[in-house]
Amino acid sequence: MALVFSVVFAVLAAVSNATATVLQRRAAQDVPLSKGLHARLLIELLHRPVWLGGMAAVMAAACFQALALVNGALSVVQPIFVLELPFALLIGGLVLRRRVTRRGWIAVVCIAVGLGTGLAAAAPSVGIDRPTTGGWMLAIVCCVGVIVAAVGVALRRPAGRARAACFGAAAAIGYALTAALIKDATHAWETGGVTGFFLAWQTYAFAATGVCALFLLQNAVQSGPLVASQPALTLGDALVSLVLGVTLYAERVRTGWWLIPETVGAALILYGAIQLARIPLTQVLITQPAAPDRTRA
Repeated sequence: MALVFSVVFAVLAAVSNATATVLQRRAAQDVPLSKGLHARLLIELLHRPVWLGGMAAVMAAACFQALALVNGALSVVQPIFVLELPFALLIGGLVLRRRVTRRGWIAVVCIAVGLGTGLAAAAPSVGIDRPTTGGWMLAIVCCVGVIVAAVGVALRRPAGRARAACFGAAAAIGYALTAALIKDATHAWETGGVTGFFLAWQTYAFAATGVCALFLLQNAVQSGPLVASQPALTLGDALVSLVLGVTLYAERVRTGWWLIPETVGAALILYGAIQLARIPLTQVLITQPAAPDRTRA
């Protein structure tokens, strides 16, 4: 039953995140671009129910993610978040009154089938409740080291696919580490209540890591085409979360010949993410609106 609850809450979190993306994009469309660099932008958005709805969806997503992680394995919950982009496409089509193309539907089906195939083949099992201090130190050092390396490579590259992919991979690792920290922080809440939650170092660590991951994601979006950054983010988050679940929380996944359908599932997710990133509606939802050209009369 715990597995069912974790899957349901993870799907709800993905839907909430997708809804937030669409509503915030809808609100931003009504704000003049000239206000984009002014402090008045926040005041303008605070008066827009659509934007406030997006913020409410963000908070709901955080609550659903915490409930999913406290009830289930990290290697089950985080991969489900690959559904966020398909949900954003479908919800965006309704809210923004855009038709989802045939390619879009095929991509959505590929991601859904790939996720189901991969999870069914891996069959992740719940491990320990809380990692050891040594395990956390090793995981944080490895994740931060790879993030720094990826950012270093990105900064040495000009704007384009390689730069966007490196920033996307770095953001994926950041989001996976954030989820691992949230899982530990929610256990601190379970055992120590509100006091235990706010006294746990994991609470402040996941907040800081989440902000950094968001910053890296914005750099990925602005550095190059979405088709380069989105697949790295979508598949990277799922794979790194799977690794952290196995190594940090001692969760188990099936290996041997099960690796074949697991690889097929990952390939379908990657293919679907690449196709979704090429769809104009997805680019409207994810990328920032271009600044107006002030060099022309």
